[in-house]
Amino acid sequence: MLGRAQGYPRPGTLGTPSGSSAGSCRVTVATLRAPGTPRRTRRRRHRRDRRGEPRCWSPESTGTGTDRHRHRHPNRRPSVTRMLSTSQPSPERVPSPEEQEWAGPEALCPGWLEDEAPDGEVPGHSGDPDSATHAYEQLQSALCQEGLPPTLDCSAEPRTGFGLLDMTVCILGSPIPFLPVLLEGGTRCPGAMVLCLSPAWASRVPSETSPGAWSLLLSQGVSFKAGGHSALETFVPPRRANYVTGTFAPGDPEGGWVGELARDLDCPTGGSAPLAHRLEDTLVARWVLAARGDLPVPPTLAFVLSARGDLPAEPAAPGVRLVRLEDPQGQQSLVQEEVGAFLGGTAMEPYSQVVVRPAGWRWRGTGTRSTHRKEEGAAVVQAVSARLRGLTEEDSVLLEATVPTARLPVPPPRSPAPRLPMALRICTLVCRSWGDRPQLCQVACAVGRAESPVRHGAALPQGLDSSLQQWGVAAPGQRQALARRLREAAEAAMGALLATEAELSSQQRGGTRARTDILGVDFLLACVDEALELVALGTNSQRCLETCALAEAMGRGVGEPRGELPRLLAEAVLHRAQCHLVEGKDILLIGAGGVSKSFVWEAARDYGLRIHLVESDPEHFAAGLVQTFLPYDSREHRRDEEHAERVLELLRSRGLRPHACLSYWDDCVVLAALVCQGLGLRGAPPAAVRVAKQKSRTHRHLQRCRRGRPPPAAFAVPCRRLQSHGDVERAAGAVPFPAVAKLEFGAGGVGVRLVENAGQCHAHAARLWRDLRDDADHPGIGLGWGNAMLLMEYVPGTEHDVDLVVFEGRLLGAWVSDNGPTRVPAFLETAACLPSCLPADRQAQLVRAALECCRACGLRDGVFNVELKLGPAGPRLLEINPRMGGFYLRDWIREVYGPDLLLAAVLVALGVPPVLPARPAARTHLAGVMCLASEHGESLAGGGGMEALRELHGRGLVRLNRLFEEPEGAGEYEEPLLSVACAGATLAEACERLLGLCQGLGIDSPRYPVEHFLSHFK
Repeated sequence: MLGRAQGYPRPGTLGTPSGSSAGSCRVTVATLRAPGTPRRTRRRRHRRDRRGEPRCWSPESTGTGTDRHRHRHPNRRPSVTRMLSTSQPSPERVPSPEEQEWAGPEALCPGWLEDEAPDGEVPGHSGDPDSATHAYEQLQSALCQEGLPPTLDCSAEPRTGFGLLDMTVCILGSPIPFLPVLLEGGTRCPGAMVLCLSPAWASRVPSETSPGAWSLLLSQGVSFKAGGHSALETFVPPRRANYVTGTFAPGDPEGGWVGELARDLDCPTGGSAPLAHRLEDTLVARWVLAARGDLPVPPTLAFVLSARGDLPAEPAAPGVRLVRLEDPQGQQSLVQEEVGAFLGGTAMEPYSQVVVRPAGWRWRGTGTRSTHRKEEGAAVVQAVSARLRGLTEEDSVLLEATVPTARLPVPPPRSPAPRLPMALRICTLVCRSWGDRPQLCQVACAVGRAESPVRHGAALPQGLDSSLQQWGVAAPGQRQALARRLREAAEAAMGALLATEAELSSQQRGGTRARTDILGVDFLLACVDEALELVALGTNSQRCLETCALAEAMGRGVGEPRGELPRLLAEAVLHRAQCHLVEGKDILLIGAGGVSKSFVWEAARDYGLRIHLVESDPEHFAAGLVQTFLPYDSREHRRDEEHAERVLELLRSRGLRPHACLSYWDDCVVLAALVCQGLGLRGAPPAAVRVAKQKSRTHRHLQRCRRGRPPPAAFAVPCRRLQSHGDVERAAGAVPFPAVAKLEFGAGGVGVRLVENAGQCHAHAARLWRDLRDDADHPGIGLGWGNAMLLMEYVPGTEHDVDLVVFEGRLLGAWVSDNGPTRVPAFLETAACLPSCLPADRQAQLVRAALECCRACGLRDGVFNVELKLGPAGPRLLEINPRMGGFYLRDWIREVYGPDLLLAAVLVALGVPPVLPARPAARTHLAGVMCLASEHGESLAGGGGMEALRELHGRGLVRLNRLFEEPEGAGEYEEPLLSVACAGATLAEACERLLGLCQGLGIDSPRYPVEHFLSHFK
């Protein structure tokens, strides 16, 4: 139990109003106790001042103004909330998490019963664990131990002005398990993390958006800000929670009111009381781990009542035998038969001992069990029968093997003293990360004597690598392999749990939006058939979180860098809150695009966005997929100011007031910026978008930007605009050859060509001006702006895409991908990979150059795609696309890193800074190749290749991104038809799989050498 830190108020003085004496308005522990609640008889020592008198704090003694908050002075203490005394008492106390044992038996003494932890004298303990006062004391003590300032009492001045776009992540209950998350979240999103310590601080009202659900409103809470600062605040009107989680674990003092407040909410809920009960039920957990996660578990024979319905018969759980009893008292022969078969079965051959114990969330931490030798069949049957007498529908009786920790040869001891047998438990913490994918956050191990169980909180945690070394795994490669297997097993456990929860009813989950977001899984390192194996013992909702948080805090105490645990958990909960924040928002989308943008409509449905689409094609397939379809022909983009006025009139006539406006389609970015400006919505200024959209203007503008080290001008490339053959002659004198000639407003690489001299430039310009005159000749490549060209210097080096998320000029996220060699003299994309092969410092050069170019052009809010070349002298800009990256980029970034660029663009347009990974780590490697109708049409269509790709995509073996339904363009104006990619643990593995696929489907050929395209990714 954490002691009360020096410099914080005693519980007996909480709530002293300003200007009143301490004696007249003192709130005591007796005041907080509900009628009929017995007074705790344990004596407490009162702190006394230097004169020997008990200290009694009042406003006069704490000081006012600035002095009141100088908490480092031993005689100055901050004032605290006047409303802590309104908390309601919690149900009868049950053992705390520190008194709980780890899930699963291991080398228990016969007849051993877990004793309750001694209720000894703890310095600073208030003796009132069922009140908000005690929780507030715990918070102050924990902040002090972290070297952070105490909570500032700002409750006298209510905070106002919270709107629909203000994020609120509410943590209910004890502050200790979630304190690292609260602190990290307060740094990432100041003020968004709110701790609720009392049921009186929150209220439930019927939801306005989800019939039958409830909204959680916070009238008071402790909010967290950057630098570890916290404040006790009141909210008028109350704040609406966007995400809720808390201490749902059975037996926690706060568990009752926390579970009730979080029940059936209309916002995402990270857990619930029913879900916590499932996690803490050893039988349910092992069934999920074995049947759905394909993980080894201790051999288990379980007896349940036949009426129990939360354990389906299929699929069967390997290692878990379920016996349903109609009458536990009248089926002794069946019990004896099942016990005998279990003890004599092949699964029990490696083991010599068994444990009999009741299981279910009610039995968490009771230690009620007995241990027997396998040969004592009669005693085992007797023990099982005794437990069956009180069997209820929610409980079970387990007979399970005692699985010993693997015993490995270790180096000779330094001391000749005998070495005692020890037990090792491995605690893992997994969270639901981006895209609902499991992600291992941290691992902590505990070591104890083999003859007694290793409980959570009973031993100090240590790292996995040092534990494996201690156990005799000397080779670093073997330890790394075990760590990889542990990650896979823990994430498989989370995946199995998520899949199982998705099949539950809303009542079984505790609400339609309730999901387990943080999961603890305990493992045992066992030896099976002379090989090390990770045996999953069980799951929990909070104990592993506390153990891993303790391990991280201990590491910081010896100078270890801050770990990933707080960041990963904070990002997970903040991301889910932001997903809820965008639900129901009205988004005006300018331009639908083609089949390559089909993901927009799927994502809008998944995120709950109400899309109002302005589109030139009145027959567009997306017309039936959006909330409002507004056909308007805007293809002549040289009249975009006029189009913007017409669109605004159209919105006014329909009574539409969108929350945000944006475009993912290259042709419509300027129109979208003009409409944003007309509506007063957040977005890049039209002038900045115009500069970025016109390629020669981009470089000319950057060449004038000469401030900075280096200045943006350093990334610009000499170029000239071409509108006539006279312009070609003039440009030839200013731009060195070889050079690149392309469309001024082009897209997709159409019409881009390497020219060696002025004559080739004249010939290419003549063909292009003849063939591509307006949008009807080739839709979607910028011809609505005209067919002007530019000539720019050819830049040697490798080509890369940098996708940026920028909010108020601040970089929030960046991803670098590599492009393969093009088929010169054309520059159509051939291959790509993600993550980049470049070293980190070279990637940083690209990101910095891309960001500075965007800022210099005035692009300070949005999601942008920047194409650059990287040569020996550093990056050089090719072009800026003032919209989200096209083709496969959004899909690939989601698959490799998790975040969704589409959601990020919506959040920025709403004026909300997206929460993105602070340190993005690739979960896989992708290598892909573009397919052309001219090269691959016959093999894909006639040879059945397309059907094979669709099947492989459905099975998750390839990533298929269709860019067009039908081939677009011909000859030198052709665009890619589709992109196909393969994943691998390494880039080499991904490339090898992709090459084999392309060879098998006929995509690889002498005319289209895929092996050559991929050879550059090293």
